[in-house]
Amino acid sequence: MDWQLFFLTFGTVFLSELGDKSQLATLSISSNSKALRYVFLGSAAALLLSSLIGVLLGDRIAEIIPTKLLKAIAAAIFAIMAIKVLE
Repeated sequence: MDWQLFFLTFGTVFLSELGDKSQLATLSISSNSKALRYVFLGSAAALLLSSLIGVLLGDRIAEIIPTKLLKAIAAAIFAIMAIKVLE
């Protein structure tokens, strides 16, 4: 197992998910619920599914677009989103 890749992915996703819309939605739902276990399971399943979709799409897109270009496009999208947040 490639532990370096595992921890890089974990750290990147963990930090990017802190304070995002899905975490705020989970916080909101859990504040109105007595069944916190199901809120956790539902939010964890949603994150797993969205991550699976990202991995599968990334694999397919990497067959068409060179990895370096794909990373540049992703960086540009993140930069645009950051600028929009700061506006």
